[in-house]
Amino acid sequence: MNAIDGAFAAWRETLLEARTVDQLVCAIETVAAALPGIDDSRVIWERDAEIEGESDSDRTASLDLPASNAVLAVTAADGSHPAAIATALAPVVATADPLLQRLRRLAELEQEVVKLQNSEKMQRALFAISQLSGSDRDMSEVLRGIHDIVGTLMYAENFFIALLDPTHDTIRMLYFVDVEDSPLFEELPREDLKHSATWYVLRDGRPLRGSREYIRTQVDGPLRLVGTYSSDWLGVPMLRDGAVHGAIVVQSYESGVEFSETDENLLEFVASHILTAVERKGSSELLERSVKLRTQELAQVNCDLQLEIAERQRAERLQSAMFQIAQLANEDTDEHAFYTGIHDVVRQLLNADNFFIALLSDDRTRLEFPYLVDRHHDDLPMHRPLARGLSEYVLRTRRALLVTHDEALDLIRQGEVIDRPGQGKPSECWLGVPLFSGDEVVGLVTVQSYDCHVHYTSADQELLVFVASQIANSLLRRRNAQFRQKAFAQLEERVAERTLELRSQIRERELVQQRLEHEVMHDALTGLPNRGQLHERVDAVLARRRAEPGSFCALLYLDVDRFKLINDNLGHLAGDAFLREIARRLQSCVRKPDLVARLAGDEFVVLLEQVGRDRDGARAPAATIAERILEVITAPMPISGRMLEPSASIGIVIGDGRYTHADELLRDADIALYRAKALGRCRWQMYDQSMHGYSVDLLALEAELRQAIERDELEPYLQPIVRLDDATIVGREALMRWNHPQRGVLCPGDFQQVAEDSGLMETIDWRIFKRSMAHVATIHDDTYLTINVMPRHLQREDFARRLLDLLARTGLAPSRLVIEVTEGSLLDDSERVRSVLGQLRDEGVGIALDDFGTGYSSLSYLHAFPLRMIKIDRTFLASLGEPGNCAAVVSAVISLARALDMTVVAEGIESPEQRKLLLDLSCGFGQGYLFGRPASFAPLGSAPATAAPGTASMVGTGA
Repeated sequence: MNAIDGAFAAWRETLLEARTVDQLVCAIETVAAALPGIDDSRVIWERDAEIEGESDSDRTASLDLPASNAVLAVTAADGSHPAAIATALAPVVATADPLLQRLRRLAELEQEVVKLQNSEKMQRALFAISQLSGSDRDMSEVLRGIHDIVGTLMYAENFFIALLDPTHDTIRMLYFVDVEDSPLFEELPREDLKHSATWYVLRDGRPLRGSREYIRTQVDGPLRLVGTYSSDWLGVPMLRDGAVHGAIVVQSYESGVEFSETDENLLEFVASHILTAVERKGSSELLERSVKLRTQELAQVNCDLQLEIAERQRAERLQSAMFQIAQLANEDTDEHAFYTGIHDVVRQLLNADNFFIALLSDDRTRLEFPYLVDRHHDDLPMHRPLARGLSEYVLRTRRALLVTHDEALDLIRQGEVIDRPGQGKPSECWLGVPLFSGDEVVGLVTVQSYDCHVHYTSADQELLVFVASQIANSLLRRRNAQFRQKAFAQLEERVAERTLELRSQIRERELVQQRLEHEVMHDALTGLPNRGQLHERVDAVLARRRAEPGSFCALLYLDVDRFKLINDNLGHLAGDAFLREIARRLQSCVRKPDLVARLAGDEFVVLLEQVGRDRDGARAPAATIAERILEVITAPMPISGRMLEPSASIGIVIGDGRYTHADELLRDADIALYRAKALGRCRWQMYDQSMHGYSVDLLALEAELRQAIERDELEPYLQPIVRLDDATIVGREALMRWNHPQRGVLCPGDFQQVAEDSGLMETIDWRIFKRSMAHVATIHDDTYLTINVMPRHLQREDFARRLLDLLARTGLAPSRLVIEVTEGSLLDDSERVRSVLGQLRDEGVGIALDDFGTGYSSLSYLHAFPLRMIKIDRTFLASLGEPGNCAAVVSAVISLARALDMTVVAEGIESPEQRKLLLDLSCGFGQGYLFGRPASFAPLGSAPATAAPGTASMVGTGA
């Protein structure tokens, strides 16, 4: 026991030197274990749990430390009795127990202090976050401040905030700071971050913490690495009412820096406050933008209101000026007082220190200045001859003029104004407004400034224009009053003269009456009898024919071909001159009592009052005169610098006993005229009874044509285009055919006019385009397809786009398509046509000029339009081998095309001789019956048969 007391005394100092609970516990266990007879010792805090397992051991002794709520458990050595050891340790326990109690209490107090410090730090952080959200800083500064605040609570060198947009299911990187990575995105779909750690936090709404390997054990799927690998990672969701709105993430790339559970709880607690701050700041910025926008709107409203006030004030000044001017006009004052009053009124509206009113003399050769005030020129004349000054410019142009000194010099350089010597000091700004009496300019009112700081504006011009109209009205009223005074003085003198004038007027009225009667019955443009006189004459002639059985009359209904084209391209004046010349030529073809009349537009009628029969029973004079008319009309006609070659179609009807009224005769002549047009124009056609049925048949044909479109009976036939030297097919022209169920295959001439008149032609064209393109697209070679495009297509603004879309749908390359246009197509609105063709050329579509040489000024189109091919009309080939200049024309066309890098294709080759002549003229390509007739589609994968050189192919039918 004395040894134990000595050991305790030796370690007593050790117990007293302990400053913490752990140090004291270690000292107690060390002192107890160092005593003799003790193998082991330990301090137990939860006494019941520890003693329960060792209560059966005879070697164990337990000593309570009641003050500190602990137990000192010792294990006696062999041969030592636990009770004796416990008795020996009692003083040690008595000394250590209050020390341990005091240190435990001190540790608890320190923990409370730390908690209070952490709580205070958290409160300061939350307060700072709240202040940031309510500050006037922008969002980026607020987010940087939040980052700094989180950095005071934990390690947050690498920090980002991601917001979730549930409406669009996207993730927006609101804030990102990282020492290793730059921001990977601003906003992207949530699925693009699938299986990343951030994605799991947003999906599950719970925090994740630890290394990548540890986090992989916390999720229910694969973990995808986004960005640089981090040694430790902590992410918490930002929640509101259980819904996830975003995530806050901190990460560490240093192996010694890890995040604890405390950091996780802390960041999770702060996250909801950060979400509130971000939303509050966002709402604040939205409110600020709304206030700013509303302020701008109110400012604009205020500006508009100020303008309205200014406009109303201006209107009031104008109203006052108008009233004063009207009052001046009605006052009985002299001229000078009147003009001075006007000057004062104008001075109220604008600077009028230098002001004058100038009026044209009665003979309009001089300018008179009834009022003139000029502070720099006192000796200006009160009248002068007309010249080419600024005043005369206003009178000549009938418009107000506002010019500065430099602008006036520009007018002088342009020759509009001529500077007159001796005019004195030039004005810095000059404003003149014409005065009108009805539609006639009678003078002008002018203000001018010699001060470089005084300039007039368009508003001043508008004011002076308004005032000028009132001045003109006042001048007119004063002049009218003066005129009435003079008139009263001259009235007696004119009474005598009036008697003579009345006699003269009576004669003039008789002449006018005759002229009116003539105008009522005649066309104003050509002077020919009009429809009314024609009806009277025809009815009278028919009445005489009925009274004289066996006698006949004839009516020729004439329509000028393509007159609209001439009128639209050369202008209405040229069109009027053209019609007058046609009328003159028609009159030269008949003699009295026959009549030439103009019905309307380009329609004329020739009435032959007496015609006989030839030996075959036909009315020869009518046909002879029709031939003579066609011959005379088709002679070249110079109009507006162009040499035109007009043509006409004529319908002839013989008036016999069947006709009683002029309308009946005109009706049948119109039917014959329609038939002549259908047969190719520039011809005449005699009416017979079958034509009446034909006109009825046209209605049936139109109905059948509509059914044919529905049944898809219209299809393209392809005619090969070959290389002339070896007959190799290089292309195909699509030609329209109608597979009529009763009449067989019909060519366009049998139904095209009906399709045109009924408005079906455009629908048919697009069907032909589509079917021919789709078929040629299946022919896998380098041949091309040509299609005929009517003028109406080129006037459509969307034609190029529709055609290119159709190429894309059918799979035919644009480079394999060539569109054929006629010269008439290029005449109508040439600028629009050039634009459409240019769009197609830019996409690779070729342009061919069809029927070359049959129109007006053919050669000019080769330069003006983007053409790739010329097709020589078949009319040149028909007489190619005969004496004449056809070969020279064809040769010239080929040479010209070669110089312009264009391809030449000859149409209508029907014999080996024509082919040989074309080869001798260096023509490379051609088409015609010699090489193949237009044929229906061959089966897919095969091309139409090619005729051998010198033979004619009989594939298909039709032309």
